[in-house]
Amino acid sequence: MHLDGDAWRKAFDSFTQEAWRFEAQPTYTMPREAENVARFLRGEGKPVDHNTRWHERVRNFLSSGRRIGRVRIVRQPLTDYQRYQFAWGIPGNIEAGEDIRILDVTSHDYGLPLSVVDWWMFDDARIVHLNFRPDGTQVDRETFDGDITPYREWKRIALAASVPFAEYVKEHR
Repeated sequence: MHLDGDAWRKAFDSFTQEAWRFEAQPTYTMPREAENVARFLRGEGKPVDHNTRWHERVRNFLSSGRRIGRVRIVRQPLTDYQRYQFAWGIPGNIEAGEDIRILDVTSHDYGLPLSVVDWWMFDDARIVHLNFRPDGTQVDRETFDGDITPYREWKRIALAASVPFAEYVKEHR
């Protein structure tokens, strides 16, 4: 089933314990971010309200006893978009309470599915695929109705092989 707009928000917000993302695209081409990415690339300052809606959602999840996190897959050298995420996006998300780890797959893929699909896992029980074109444009979101056992294993591998964002940044300056 495809999830857009309100249906996506309701499906996302219905998790009771944990929302976790496998985030593997080198670039995300999203119209609502285009101007901020351009500002970052021009060397301008980050707007004070950058990503505040997401930060509010994360804080609300945490205040209701839920957890949210992700493993961000990267390869060296980082793309312009990843540099933007590292400078403007991830630090604020972590400050809001999201657990973000980095997995560098430059020299080893860990047997993970590194393709044009990202995914969210909700409560270790539900998977929603985020499908992308090669340029990073999201095509759609769809629920996955098959066996989630491989996803649980990929999550386990990604968490075990990744490092906290601050540690990765310190080692790769």
